[in-house]
Amino acid sequence: MTPSLICAVIWLVAAGLTGLRAARPGHWALAGALIAAGVPLSGWITVQNGPWIGLAMLLAGALVLRWPPSAPRRDRRLLPPGE
Repeated sequence: MTPSLICAVIWLVAAGLTGLRAARPGHWALAGALIAAGVPLSGWITVQNGPWIGLAMLLAGALVLRWPPSAPRRDRRLLPPGE
């Protein structure tokens, strides 16, 4: 396993743990830091392992950093009844 893939696994674990904090303050700051670290990491993975592995890791990172699925339900509770 190349060093870039080891770093990618560490990044994915950190992103997963950050996703567990979705409702807590500071979540978006951590997500921004993960994005800032993930972009160059994606390039490094692509250089060391080829474009298909790089694309696979980019998609894995995008799936981990998606919008929390419970967020739309929270927004509906803030609306007055009947809207």
